[in-house]
Amino acid sequence: MSKQLQDAYIVAATRTPIGKAPRGMFRNVRPDDLLVRAIQSALAQVPGLDPTLIEDAIVGCSFPEAEQGLNMARMAVLLAGLPRTVGGVTVNRYCASGLTAIAMAADRIRVGESDVMIAAGAESMSMVPMMGHHPSMNMGIFKDENIGMAYGMGLTAENVAKQWKVSREAQDAFALDSHMKAIAAQKSGERADEMTSVDIIEKFPNLASGQTDIVTRTVTDDEGPRADTSLEALARLKPVFAAKGSVTAGNSSQTSDGAGALILVSEKILRQFNLTPLARFVSFAVRGVPPEIMGIGPKEAIPAALSAGGLTQDQIDWFELNEAFAAQALAVMGDLGMDPAKVNPLGGAIALGHPLGATGAIRSATVIHGMRRRNLKYGMVTMCVGTGMGAAGIFERL
Repeated sequence: MSKQLQDAYIVAATRTPIGKAPRGMFRNVRPDDLLVRAIQSALAQVPGLDPTLIEDAIVGCSFPEAEQGLNMARMAVLLAGLPRTVGGVTVNRYCASGLTAIAMAADRIRVGESDVMIAAGAESMSMVPMMGHHPSMNMGIFKDENIGMAYGMGLTAENVAKQWKVSREAQDAFALDSHMKAIAAQKSGERADEMTSVDIIEKFPNLASGQTDIVTRTVTDDEGPRADTSLEALARLKPVFAAKGSVTAGNSSQTSDGAGALILVSEKILRQFNLTPLARFVSFAVRGVPPEIMGIGPKEAIPAALSAGGLTQDQIDWFELNEAFAAQALAVMGDLGMDPAKVNPLGGAIALGHPLGATGAIRSATVIHGMRRRNLKYGMVTMCVGTGMGAAGIFERL
């Protein structure tokens, strides 16, 4: 006998600032420490909630090894001071890892198996580089029928730019717009409610005293946005993935470090603790596309998530479309006829950075708080995913 699904609600959502990798402000900050900070901050947003009711923490990470290995989710739960009864599992869907963690946590609540869940994402591209420290590829991916799996992300962006006829000029203009929107949001302080500050502790040898000086500084905003960029500066950058290509460091997302965390609960918990939900989780979808044009993935995932949620595209008021590359973002927007005014109104990953497995959780915090500030009803987080996928999740402001 089928059981009717119940709703899952977000009662807390936050994220750390995003640091530039590999030489940015979080270069010496462990990703599990960033995750601990995000989880503790999210829990502080619901002080009346009994932490012993939390069943599990699902954490997304694209390269779960080294400093972000050893099941980082469980490690962070314990380091955050949560009861030892709280479990932890680390999941990997590359760039959609954080969003997948949210969907998995919501599903546990929707089917009635849990009442309180943590969903999060964390990634340090400073400490664990793209592909990890010891990549070992299955040689089968180099067969002709699988060769797209072997393509680097930048080359897939070049393929999309060529196939969808996205010009270098359009990519650079999109990149500039991302920076300008991000700078405007920083100046206005609009992102403050989604942000959790991070204390960075640095140690320096003092040759005069023979002691070690300890300096603590608090960071409250993203490191990536550049007020000094321009179309002229972007145009001077050379292609980095193909000799005669159009994809440059300036119109691609920045490698980054960061973390985000959400608390999801059932309606029973809302009533028991008199909690005010920030949003309702509506739907999630993932779809596969040819690996060699992986950037077009959201084109397939967006309609699927809309269908699952019983919504139409024009009902979505805010799209957080992760800007892995300007080329793929523009191709998706063009094919789906997306309203540019609704896409990344506070800037995207080209300006802010893309800490891979953390991005889904980070962008979810952005859209959930953004809808509340602007009195909007439906928001979506969507991204392309390595090896040829797209993912999309929808939230409803309540």
